[in-house]
Amino acid sequence: MIKVIISGYGKMGHMIEDELKRRNIELIEASEDITSTEPTIAKDCVCIDFTTPQAFRSNYPFIARHFKAAVVGTTGWNDIFTEVKKTFEDCGTTLIYSSNFSLGVNALFAAITAASKMLREAGYMPRIEEIHHIHKLDAPSGTAKTIGELVKQNLGIEPQISSFREGEVPGTHSLTLTSECDRLTLRHEAFSRQGFARGAVAAALLTENIAGVHDFSEIIITH
Repeated sequence: MIKVIISGYGKMGHMIEDELKRRNIELIEASEDITSTEPTIAKDCVCIDFTTPQAFRSNYPFIARHFKAAVVGTTGWNDIFTEVKKTFEDCGTTLIYSSNFSLGVNALFAAITAASKMLREAGYMPRIEEIHHIHKLDAPSGTAKTIGELVKQNLGIEPQISSFREGEVPGTHSLTLTSECDRLTLRHEAFSRQGFARGAVAAALLTENIAGVHDFSEIIITH
């Protein structure tokens, strides 16, 4: 069974801790500064990272060098993806990342991919809307950006994204595809952050049998 160290002990960190307890997975520590982790301990652990874009940018070289594997739910670092990927590959450290670890959202990604392919060249115009709590640092959300990339790749049109910040909303994402004839809406609404925690822990378990750098949405289908 894996051992886990949590990087970032905010609301998501606490929910991941609860999920680890539920599944009887050993939590070694939850750290606000992952770089203070003793390397001899880190080498036997999976790091689950839910911090901030700034923190991950500073911490990923340490995580890649010293941990057995990493699961990263932090968003806002797409511009350095190539550099991050190379660092983990060079270090031989497994990395599973996602803009959203919710299993429901990953089902949404699959549905959007299929619908966009089917409706390509059929005159549909896409629009994305995302709603999150007022504490979220990035806008549009990483999930909305992922949806946008899927639509662009498969429908052939870059969609408009609208972002809203309201209260304590965990996360709502919708894609609307509109033609002269009809409108199709694909939508996911999170009731809490617990779904993100469950998916992240599922990803951590997958690192036992997977090497390399992977998007969670690509491997959850086959595993």
